[in-house]
Amino acid sequence: MTKITEVPSPFCGIGSDDLTIQVDGINIKVVENGCSVNTPAFEQSITDTSPRVDGKEVTLKQAVNRAVKILKQANQPVYGGCATDVNGMRALMALADRNGAVVDNINFTGAKRNFLTLQDSGWMNTTLAEIKNRCDLFVVVGCDLEAFSPRFYERYLWNKESMFLDDTSVRDVIYIGKVPSGKASISPNKNKAQVLECVDADLPEVVAVLRALIKGNPIVAEQVGGIAVADLQNIADKLKATVYGVVTWAAGALDFPQAELTVQTVCELIKDVNASGVRCSGFPLGGKEGDQTANQVCGWQTGYPARMRFSSDIPEYDPFLYDINQMFDNGEADAFLWVQAFNSKSVPPHGGQIPTIVVGRSGMKFEEEPEVFFPIGTPGIDHSGHAYRLDNVVAIRLKKLRDSGLPSTADVLTAIEQALVIELC
Repeated sequence: MTKITEVPSPFCGIGSDDLTIQVDGINIKVVENGCSVNTPAFEQSITDTSPRVDGKEVTLKQAVNRAVKILKQANQPVYGGCATDVNGMRALMALADRNGAVVDNINFTGAKRNFLTLQDSGWMNTTLAEIKNRCDLFVVVGCDLEAFSPRFYERYLWNKESMFLDDTSVRDVIYIGKVPSGKASISPNKNKAQVLECVDADLPEVVAVLRALIKGNPIVAEQVGGIAVADLQNIADKLKATVYGVVTWAAGALDFPQAELTVQTVCELIKDVNASGVRCSGFPLGGKEGDQTANQVCGWQTGYPARMRFSSDIPEYDPFLYDINQMFDNGEADAFLWVQAFNSKSVPPHGGQIPTIVVGRSGMKFEEEPEVFFPIGTPGIDHSGHAYRLDNVVAIRLKKLRDSGLPSTADVLTAIEQALVIELC
């Protein structure tokens, strides 16, 4: 039995790096600094150790050969999930380029709302370090931050030491939209967050009115979305009087039509606050299931985030056309490769009657057994690696905690690519 300290997590998005893990053979237990996200993710048990073809255990070479046969015969293969570390994503991109596949990561439907805003009008965003050391007003729009990242407040708002604040407990926290699900937002001196509750459908109007108030435009109505305009005026005044304000949102939580326009309004009101002479930054939440890592690697290699096709001489990016779920509905795909190294409960979407290859964390359960299943190790547990946290500025160095004998995503996908090259020669 071994105890390992200062363990970084690839699961929570914020890059928690202070976990203490107890390793007993292949069993993992979080003994310090766990949370409702990290603890169950680390403690998922290993059940599958051998690849399967048509539900029967086979050797790795046999599974690779079957996967190559499927991909070679496909006219339009699609690769989804992309939930892996940097090396795994590099291997996936190399295989997609070789195979002419469409690539779409697991959380891109939500992330698309951010990318459309960034591409259309830009934004002014900050980092976790800046929040920890400078933020004195923190506004949460349309998401339950505690459910998303249970330790966010502990590590980045109620931290005991800060470079530019004498007392972090005096930070002001405001929620617009959802009510916090726990008590993490309560400051060490017992001050509760101000909450202006509204349903998601009213968020576009509420945020638009808040921006108008920041700009000094007159508002005739007395309330919007059940929130008093006077309360929104109070938030506008606080933002314009702050030293370093931060507005955060989770694009994946804004699940209503044309939510990208609301994201854009949030980003524009941040610019308006800065135009008044006050520092204010945005902070989009993400980093779950390796989505930031996938988009980073895609960006390095192609200049685009995910949702691109490699069947031409150049990568083609289209955030609408290359949505694999729509491609399934339209009957456009004839082979499906799903990669999920982090979460054994995240099963692939149903692609219809097309051959499916799953490269997934050991323990996955399927309603329909895929043609080929490769059980793989998890980055940060079964092998070392790198994964990007949600602010995209730090690549977390993940540790190997145990010897499970499971291959990495990169091992499997590289083997498939090399075998495919031989088949195509």
